[in-house]
Amino acid sequence: MDVAQVRLPKAIMQQVDSMVESGYYANRSEVMRDAMRKLIHERVHAQVGTIPNTGDSVKEIRAIRKKLSKEKWDVKRLNSLD
Repeated sequence: MDVAQVRLPKAIMQQVDSMVESGYYANRSEVMRDAMRKLIHERVHAQVGTIPNTGDSVKEIRAIRKKLSKEKWDVKRLNSLD
């Protein structure tokens, strides 16, 4: 598994710690992994039906992945989730 260091506002970390302390998650890493999975799932499902069905699903999935990898994230919006 790869490692990523992330800096987050104090208010978000307090929410993360609250979820860990309540027992909903075992640790901070699990919270972050679950959040990333949910974000990726949401982004992929937002793409469903946005490209024509060419009959080549592998090619379509590669196109979606390429598009998502180049997408810019609104970091200010994400950081304002206090």
